[in-house]
Amino acid sequence: MRRTLYTEDHDLFRIAFRAFVDNEIVPHYGRWEENGVVDRTLFRRAGEQGFIGMSIPEKYGGSGIADFRYNAVMAEEYARAGVGPAGAAIGLETDIIIPYFLAGDDEQKSRWLPGIAAGELVTAIAMTEPGTGSDLASIRTTAIRDGDHYVVDGQKTFISNGQNADLVIVAAKSDPTQSHTGLSLIVVESDRPGFGRGRNLDKVGMAAQDTSELFFDGVRVPAANLLGVEGTGFFQLMEKLPHERLSIAVGAMAAAESAFQWTLDYAKERHAFGRPIGRFQHNRFVLAEMRTELDLGWAFVDRQIEALNDGTLTAEDAAESKWWCTEMQVRLIDRSVQMHGGYGYMREYPIARAWIDGRVQTIYGGTTEIMKEIIGRGLGV
Repeated sequence: MRRTLYTEDHDLFRIAFRAFVDNEIVPHYGRWEENGVVDRTLFRRAGEQGFIGMSIPEKYGGSGIADFRYNAVMAEEYARAGVGPAGAAIGLETDIIIPYFLAGDDEQKSRWLPGIAAGELVTAIAMTEPGTGSDLASIRTTAIRDGDHYVVDGQKTFISNGQNADLVIVAAKSDPTQSHTGLSLIVVESDRPGFGRGRNLDKVGMAAQDTSELFFDGVRVPAANLLGVEGTGFFQLMEKLPHERLSIAVGAMAAAESAFQWTLDYAKERHAFGRPIGRFQHNRFVLAEMRTELDLGWAFVDRQIEALNDGTLTAEDAAESKWWCTEMQVRLIDRSVQMHGGYGYMREYPIARAWIDGRVQTIYGGTTEIMKEIIGRGLGV
């Protein structure tokens, strides 16, 4: 089914970004998987070519283009090349973190955005704690005001870009006696005394994207590093999370689409019992079902991208696409591995890596169960 989301400008952007992925990511991807982290040069190269700061205003070094369709093109190209985990390091910034900085005051924008757009400052956001997953109100990390500073104490885990990050947006309790209204967002620079990086976590998949523990031991941060108004951090997170969840849904669709294309090609080329395996009725039916699910998913997600661009995407909308698209991704890629047979279990085949890397999609950014809870509450039940 033909998609109508993109214009000629997006098609031209895709050509340029595809060349960037093929030249700057693909040749290094195996080494980054082994190392468990991408080189910092990736951010600088992306910044030089304008692929990080597209939504950042021109006066801060960006392109000033607030159009999520460009982010979607990037997600599709990472998936096409089979380098999604490396792309996620950049996607975390473009899709999730930069919107928080764009909501900062003029001084904060002038201080941080030029370096982010240039790829010189790598960013991360620290919400999850060892004992706190989706329940943000239970965060125990504190940021207590002390004169012109906040003193940050606590621990975070599962932090993407944690090893490379120069700036970390930390969700912390500025008033530990309160629940939702006690949460604030504080930007912590990684060179401040008391900030520490733990180990780069040994994940099942997504090996090229570093995921870290972070520690804060009496870290003194200027009050000017507070994003927004003290005590409004929970509401800032709730406002931005639909954007993040749609980004995950788009990545899920892109990964599933690439997996299908690899599987379709394999079904045409691989022979068994004297004919291509795609000509067996069962396999044809499986491929037909996969193609149908993809077309349904793209129609849904493309409409949500339009809603995000025009400011009408709701938390319930994003929760729907997040859970359905990621569950579909896991289901479709698993069926693709099955059709590849033994070769589908070999890491030299991209389908095997997609299978390993994709499992976390139904977990981070809010589990499938939490997404259904959000939708259910929106229905008044």
